[in-house]
Amino acid sequence: MRVRVGQRVPVVVQSRGRRRTGARVLWIAAETVVTCGVVVLLLVVHQLWWTNRQARAEALQQVRVLEREWGEWDISPPAPAAATGTGGPSGPPRPGVPSVEPVAPSEGPARRPTAGSVPDGRDTAAFAVLRIPRLGLTVPVAHGVSKRSVLDKGYVGHYPGTAAPGRTGNFALAGHRNTHGEPFRYINRLARGDVISVRTRGATYTYRVDRILPRTAPRDVGVVRAVPRSIVSPSYGYDAPGAYLTLTTCTPEFSSAYRLVVWAKLVP
Repeated sequence: MRVRVGQRVPVVVQSRGRRRTGARVLWIAAETVVTCGVVVLLLVVHQLWWTNRQARAEALQQVRVLEREWGEWDISPPAPAAATGTGGPSGPPRPGVPSVEPVAPSEGPARRPTAGSVPDGRDTAAFAVLRIPRLGLTVPVAHGVSKRSVLDKGYVGHYPGTAAPGRTGNFALAGHRNTHGEPFRYINRLARGDVISVRTRGATYTYRVDRILPRTAPRDVGVVRAVPRSIVSPSYGYDAPGAYLTLTTCTPEFSSAYRLVVWAKLVP
């Protein structure tokens, strides 16, 4: 190429530095995304698996402690019944998975204990063992519905101010449907006539499932009153006093949008 006098020679500038910088930025971004993904995965594993394992172990240990104090009694969970009729499980419950809020704990029944109720207060100790043979469930029942001190330990919580087991009124309980032992994950499989037992230091009480409210609002406090009746769906519930057992948990699974309620009546 001929260059005339006074003519400027074009200079080509290499862009390797810019390319390297762009590649480095992309690499850092990719590493960040992967790291975040791993962290999220570990959190999910912890929430869906580890909390269940830990809570179930603690709950079973508490059952052993209670029944050792009360005297020898078979503590192994009964085998689940075969699938018969509507809603029965076809096998033992499978591990599963968010957090379950009880039915409006902050707006629950009156805090003043009624006749035959378990004393209110800050005591969250376990005082009973709940058994549901159809679901292969054995779980301790503790005072209160605090997530940290009761429900997250894999226990079932007793609503303060509601009746004691076997007494006239409503023995109302709450439990997680997913995570932290998820004791109430499969209560939607219960059917009318299924047996539920509650053992305390002094006696064992037997209830039979009578009615199920598939879905109601979280603040439907009527379901845990002494004579339970939904204030959201008034066609569900009772009109006369009796000895009731109420199980409450979240629905649908992995959501706390609504509440599932199972009612049982004491077998005379």
